[in-house]
Amino acid sequence: LIAMIGSIGLALPLGAAVLLGAILAPTDPVLASDVQVEHPTDNDDLRFALTGEAGFNDGSAFPFVMLGLGLLGLNELGALGSRWLLVDVLWAVLGGLGIGTVLGTLIGRLVLYLRRTHREAVGLDEFLCLGLIGLSYGVALLLGTYAFLAVFAAGLAIRRIERQTTERDDVEGVDVLQPTQGTTPSEAAIDAVGGPAFMASELLAFNERLERIGEVAVVVIIGALVSTTPIPIELLWFAPLLFFVIRPLAVVIGLAGSGTSRPLLALLGWFGIRGIGSLYYLTFAIVHGVDGPDGARLIGITLWIVAISIVIHGVSVTPLMARYEAWQARRSAARSGNERGVSSSAG
Repeated sequence: LIAMIGSIGLALPLGAAVLLGAILAPTDPVLASDVQVEHPTDNDDLRFALTGEAGFNDGSAFPFVMLGLGLLGLNELGALGSRWLLVDVLWAVLGGLGIGTVLGTLIGRLVLYLRRTHREAVGLDEFLCLGLIGLSYGVALLLGTYAFLAVFAAGLAIRRIERQTTERDDVEGVDVLQPTQGTTPSEAAIDAVGGPAFMASELLAFNERLERIGEVAVVVIIGALVSTTPIPIELLWFAPLLFFVIRPLAVVIGLAGSGTSRPLLALLGWFGIRGIGSLYYLTFAIVHGVDGPDGARLIGITLWIVAISIVIHGVSVTPLMARYEAWQARRSAARSGNERGVSSSAG
């Protein structure tokens, strides 16, 4: 949709329009932390959907970045797009997911084995998190795949190990957020039952601290860049169209037939937060030769869209999430009341 508007409404060349769509596709709930998954057992539909979307679309938009560069003559597409399809889509996407899954599974199981069997590799989960990110990202780049997807898949693999182990051991009510009373973190890490869950919670906690640092850095960088970037005149109609029409329409189309409630659809349609992913793709395009008037327009539109997103979503997230949680509480209470009524009738 963005590419179509870019081509028709902004009069961009087809390659630049596709590139604009790919640059503005990634979402980033880090810049509005109230909509992120809060802990390993958080099953809230809204938070889970937004966090999962952000993790996956950071990498899934990359093939279209390469397509846009190819249409601009800055990347080889091959005959009838064959090279783009085989290399930039199939290999890069599947390879990135495979690399992340393999590395996340191997490292996660190795750490759990060392902790539970030999009581080694205890503590310093921060370095485990950084090491897994760096290793997945580096190997993915080395093999010509999408590093964002590799890191995302590695995180999913770690979480999958924890869930599989917990289900196999039939653990009920394990508090994955804190060690059990009277248990030190080191003892919780090597515990045969709660160790996997504790590792997952520690990695998530460190990831949240990294996100806080990244959030500040992104806001500062955006502020510095937009202060020297003129506001594109077309932004006056493009920004409202993006936030109030294109994003909600894409959500409705994507979730058609899923049975998603209207309040949830409305919030999913609103919280299409742009952030670091858009900056990364914009920088990638510039490094690969996008310049001239079209490049300047892409820079101006992207930077100001991210800046506007930070402001409007940052201001609206707390009151909207408060209303959402109140709606969830009312729905849960009504559901519990109905269940009690049915039980009483049955009795």
